[in-house]
Amino acid sequence: MPERLTEMLMDTWTPLIILWITVLPSIYMAPMNQSQVLPSGSSTGLKRLNEEQRVLHRSKRGWVWNQMFVLEEFSGPEPILVGRLHTDLDPGSSKIKYILSGDGAGTIFVINDKTGDIHAMKRLDREEKAEYTLTAQAVDRDTNQPLEPPSEFIIKVQDINDNAPEFVEGPYHATVPEMSVVGTFVTKVTATDADDPVYGNSAKLVYSILEGQPYFSIEPHTAIIKTALPNMDREAKEEYFVVIQAKDMGGHMGGLSGTTTVTITLSDVNDNPPKFAQSLYHFSVMEDVALGEPIGRVKANDLDIGENAKSSYDIIEGDGMDIFEITTDAQTQDGIIRVRKPLDFETKKSYTLKVEAANIHLDPRFLSGGPFKDTATVKIVVEDADEPPVFSSPTYLLEVHENAAINSVLGQVTAHDPDVSSSPIRFSIDRHTDLERQFNINAEDGKITLATPLDRETSTWHNITIVATET
Repeated sequence: MPERLTEMLMDTWTPLIILWITVLPSIYMAPMNQSQVLPSGSSTGLKRLNEEQRVLHRSKRGWVWNQMFVLEEFSGPEPILVGRLHTDLDPGSSKIKYILSGDGAGTIFVINDKTGDIHAMKRLDREEKAEYTLTAQAVDRDTNQPLEPPSEFIIKVQDINDNAPEFVEGPYHATVPEMSVVGTFVTKVTATDADDPVYGNSAKLVYSILEGQPYFSIEPHTAIIKTALPNMDREAKEEYFVVIQAKDMGGHMGGLSGTTTVTITLSDVNDNPPKFAQSLYHFSVMEDVALGEPIGRVKANDLDIGENAKSSYDIIEGDGMDIFEITTDAQTQDGIIRVRKPLDFETKKSYTLKVEAANIHLDPRFLSGGPFKDTATVKIVVEDADEPPVFSSPTYLLEVHENAAINSVLGQVTAHDPDVSSSPIRFSIDRHTDLERQFNINAEDGKITLATPLDRETSTWHNITIVATET
């Protein structure tokens, strides 16, 4: 049995031993054969061989380091290790020296020339400078000859949430029409965050309203402010003070925030009709008032403002529609009543008018809440003026013989007082028209008598003026 086991082992190992004996000489002889093809003592051949070997090894060599980042605003008792440079030429001996150049080399960043460790010596601010471009090189420590070509790399400053959102354009002012439907656009605000918008959520902002609810709302991500209540009435409250907050870190706990204010004013729409201050107006006017003279003012008040408060006035009914007119005062929006035709106390002592005030500019959205007009009654009393006596005829023609006797009655004039009081009348001759005093008049009854003889050949006509005066 032992003999059989020995034979089996021999059968297994014999082929392997033969294969090893066959291959091993060729492995060891390969470099020798390569050197034998070179001329004996040929330095050119050896140099070429060395260059080929160097090229072969260079293809395997290269810089090796981790992706380099340094956290901004970080500081401690010791410099911060940013990363380590390493070349595969470095066997761990002290023959290689690492050199660093570029942005901040030697001041902000310092390299250990033996190990390739890079340290940050100062606190860095990403918002001031986000990355640094540096160049590393490995040289022979004794000869300072480069062992590798220079290699450029970047150290990035990694962001932390150290900046709060800011509203650089605030405070804001906006307007929106009153009575707007829910969701009507008001304005859009914008906050900025100096942190890195790409890395993490330090610059991811979410907006909210701190003050101004329930009247307005804001979309969390777009910062668009909209109305949140219907039928906001400018006449009840015209201005709203809204405080908006922007919070980073996506609005989560621990995020930084900033605020701004938005003053929102409701602009006017024509949602209110004019309304007379009183339903009945009383005016009095003298009968001898000049045509076109104002005799009174009426006013329809409108809670709206500007164009929406403008009204026009008209006389729509009454017994004096052709006697009076009404116009609008552009400055005060009053209705001014004027006389169009002469008044006569003795003929008509009072008038009653119905006047209307109607908005000029209507808003179709609110017509269902109309009518946008109002009416009032105006009573006008005509007062008696002290009018002069009125002759029964504007002219009188009297005939007389030239030989008429002195004090004979030539004719008579009559006049009456148109006033209700009907005062007595006294008559007189305007002596400017009777310089020679040829005629007299009875002050009581208006009879004209001859005062001096007449001569037809001297004067055929005598024109005299009679004056009637109330006593």
